[in-house]
Parts: sequence; structure tokens; C-alpha cells
Amino acid sequence: MEVKLGFGAVPRPQYVFVSKESDYCWYLLSDDKKPIPIYDRALTGVITEIEVNKKVETSHGEAEKTDIHILADKPYVIRSGSESYFSKSLLLSLDALTSQQLSRPLTIAVSPGDKTIVFCTIYDPVTYRSVGVSWDGHKEIDWQALGQKVSLKINEHYNLNQDQNYLQIMPEKREGFIAQTDTYLAQLNWTADQGREFLQQKYGKRSRLQLTDAEILDFIDYLRLQINASYQA
Repeated sequence: MEVKLGFGAVPRPQYVFVSKESDYCWYLLSDDKKPIPIYDRALTGVITEIEVNKKVETSHGEAEKTDIHILADKPYVIRSGSESYFSKSLLLSLDALTSQQLSRPLTIAVSPGDKTIVFCTIYDPVTYRSVGVSWDGHKEIDWQALGQKVSLKINEHYNLNQDQNYLQIMPEKREGFIAQTDTYLAQLNWTADQGREFLQQKYGKRSRLQLTDAEILDFIDYLRLQINASYQA
């Protein structure tokens, strides 16, 4: 993003709000708090941060929101309700991407559903392919845990060169991620010896318990890719 010298607007993020209206699905707010419709359906940029279950004061009282920070022609923050279909489809899509994919520009698109529902679809702006997600069993998903997992992948990668210890997985969530690797390893029919050999070659460690938070998430991404490849073979 080019830095323009001289007088100009205050350099702060532009907030974008999600709402299904008659002919648009998101909008800005003017200085006097009036909605400014955005008729474009997609925003392309680099996702730099995501904040989940963020408590925000609204005109209707305190509410939990999901804020996703995107660096495009200017910094944007897309804000939606944590329990909204937009936020949930966003998390499902981001979880399906690897840390490497998350470091590249992505296109976030809105699409209207029934009644007041707005869905989120993520595309690769180079290939135009969308990220496929499944809503099977979505009522049983621990959305808070999924949100933390996604935020760790995004925030850890973005801050990797600044502070290797910037983020930490909560102990109880870490156990859940270890359990997730158990499931993936079983699907791949890996033996314990195969797992240890891979960890030694990839990370220089003999046990998943020795992996850093970033390495656990990277290992999960790798196993998921192997499973998807086996389905496509």
C-alpha cells in the first residue's frame, strides 16, 4: 500500500458492517452514523488479524463481534456478529486454508441468504476458486475453539518475524488440537513410528507435546492436506 505524504485523512481503519438489505450486504458509517451502502460484493486484500468474541458496545447494549482486519487499498475491519452466519462461514473458510495460503491476498465475498442471513465466501483472487466448506455438524462445532485456532494461524504468521512468542494456545485448547491430530493420523493409517519419524524430520522433535503452538497448527494443516489428497486420488 502506497504511503501518501502531505495532508490527508486520519490514518485509521475503515470499518465495514455486515447486514442484509434490499440491494446490498455490507456498508460503511458516515461521520453522523448514517449507513453508506457498499454495492460491490467482494473485498480483496491480505488478512492481517482476526478478533473473535470481541465485546463491543452497540446501540442495543453490549454484543460479541468478530472483527477481521484486511490490508487492501487502505486498512479495513469487517465487523459482524459472532453468532452470525457470516462469521461462522468466515471461520469455516479460514480454517480450511493453510498458514501459507492465509499469508496471500484473498477475496472475501458476501452473498445474501434467507431473511436476514448473509454468508461469507472466500476466493483465491488468482485462480478465482472458492474455498469449499461443509456445514455438516455445524451445530456441534465449538465455535469459540475454532475461532481461537483460526486467530492463532493468522496472528501467529503475521507477527512471526516480530515476536515468536506473541501468541499462546490455552492449555485446554491445546489438548483439543492434539486430539484432532489423533483423528487425522488414524484416517491416514499412520503408525506411531511413522508419526515420530515425520516429527523428527519436519520439526526436529520426537513428540507432539514438544511442538510449539505454531508447529501444532502447521502439523494439523499438513495432515488435512494429506487426507484431502487421498480423497482426490
